[in-house]
Amino acid sequence: MKNNKIIIAIDGHSSTGKSTVAKQLAKALHYIYVDTGAMYRAVTLYAMRKGYIDVDHFDVRALESELPLIRIRFERNANNGLAEVILNDENIEKEIRGLSVSRHVSKIAAVSAVRKKLVEQQQEMGKDKGIVMDGRDIGTVVFPNAELKLFMTATAKDRAERRYLELKERGDDVSYEDVLKNVVNRDHIDSTRKDSPLRKASDAIKIDNSNLTLDQQFEQILILAQTKIKNS
Repeated sequence: MKNNKIIIAIDGHSSTGKSTVAKQLAKALHYIYVDTGAMYRAVTLYAMRKGYIDVDHFDVRALESELPLIRIRFERNANNGLAEVILNDENIEKEIRGLSVSRHVSKIAAVSAVRKKLVEQQQEMGKDKGIVMDGRDIGTVVFPNAELKLFMTATAKDRAERRYLELKERGDDVSYEDVLKNVVNRDHIDSTRKDSPLRKASDAIKIDNSNLTLDQQFEQILILAQTKIKNS
C-alpha cells in the first residue's frame, strides 16, 4: 500500500455508529480521529451551564457573544488511547454524552456563528491530511474535496435501540420512548436547518448498517479506505 495520506469524511444521521467506526478506522490506518459531534456537544454544554438554552428558551445572541471564550481541544487518554474532549481546560467527555446534551445539540449546531467557528477549527486540523472526521457536513462543507466520503444511515428504530442500550449500560435513567423521540427530532432539525443541512454528498458512498454487525461494517469500510489510499 502506498504511503499517501487522505482525508476520510464520514457523515450521517445520529446514532449510526459514525464515531465508533471512525475511531476503528483511524486506529487501523494510524490516522488522527476528530469527533466533530463532540465539538458541538461541548458548545451545547457551555450554553446549558450558562443558562442560555433549555427546553423552552435559547438565547442565541448571548451564546454568539461568548464564542471567543470557548476553547475546545482533544486530549489523548493514556489508559485507553482515545481522544477526549477538553472544554476550557476541563475534561467533559462523559458529561457531553448524556441525553440532556443530546436534546439540545442540534439546535446549537444550527447556529451559523457556531458552525463557522468550528468548521474553521476542523479545516485547520485536516490541513496535513491523514485524518478521519465524522459529523453532519464533513463531506459537503468541511472537506468537499475529501478523497473518501461515507454517508451512514439506519432506521430510526434501529438507531434508537442502539442508543438506548448504550445509555442504559452507562447507568443513565432513560426510556426507549424518549430516546426514539430524540433521534427523530434530531433527524428533522439536522436535515431542515438552513446552514449546512445534513445531506449525502453526491460522491459519498452510502452505508446502511441496519442489518450489519460492527465487525461487518468495519471490514467493509476498511476495504474502501485501503483501496482509496492505494489508488491515491
